[in-house]
Amino acid sequence: MEAIKQCYAITKEIIDLLKGEQEVDLTKVDLLLEQRQSCLSLLKAPITENEKKLGQALLQQDKELLDLLQKEKISIQKELRDLKYKKASNQKYVNPYQSLQTDGVFYDKRK
Repeated sequence: MEAIKQCYAITKEIIDLLKGEQEVDLTKVDLLLEQRQSCLSLLKAPITENEKKLGQALLQQDKELLDLLQKEKISIQKELRDLKYKKASNQKYVNPYQSLQTDGVFYDKRK
């Protein structure tokens, strides 16, 4: 019973972190996910009715957590794409002739 309560509390904390308005601390989320994983490995089949209800609530939290983690992943990927684009754009501004193509240039072999 204690493992399922602990797992429920950790999952709730992760969801609260991901739903927060401020910047998400990924190291803390990663640490909590590791704790949650170790807690999930300790879970056993529910014995009492209370454990079954808590297990169902944990499954609902798991679905919500997966959605939030997917959104966070998409957000990070978007930031990386934007950063890559800004870096390339800045490089073109600093040296605009770097990426010119030299196709079609005629080289005379005679002296």
